[in-house]
Amino acid sequence: MNKPEKRVVDFINEHHVLTLATCTENNPWCANCFYVYLEEENCFVFTSDDTTKHVDDIQKNADVAGSVVLETSVVGKIQGIQFRGIMEKPEKELSSKTKKAYLKRFPFAVLMKTSLWILKINYIKMTDNRLGFGKKLIWEK
Repeated sequence: MNKPEKRVVDFINEHHVLTLATCTENNPWCANCFYVYLEEENCFVFTSDDTTKHVDDIQKNADVAGSVVLETSVVGKIQGIQFRGIMEKPEKELSSKTKKAYLKRFPFAVLMKTSLWILKINYIKMTDNRLGFGKKLIWEK
């Protein structure tokens, strides 16, 4: 499987909150989610209540976008990714793998009554100013 390069994967693994963007009927929406990244499957794993706007949106349009960023005011340290993918519930053996990975990173989630979701990534653009101002790394499935 074609995978993002190591520095992109390392950046994703260094963080734990993504911004998820959905859109239905020309009404965009954003939500912030704690995530864990499964490198082998190239997907984000996160939880969300089935009654949220973004979960309702993906029932109509599972194509989503989002970002993960490093908060900094130092221009030379700016890093972040923007991505696109498909959001869905994990099935079969992936369901137990995602649950195990998510609870390992966020053990408090065992107390929450939410559903696990995956976001299968099909495009990533990483900006990394440490490599030069405005340097972009692109990965596409």
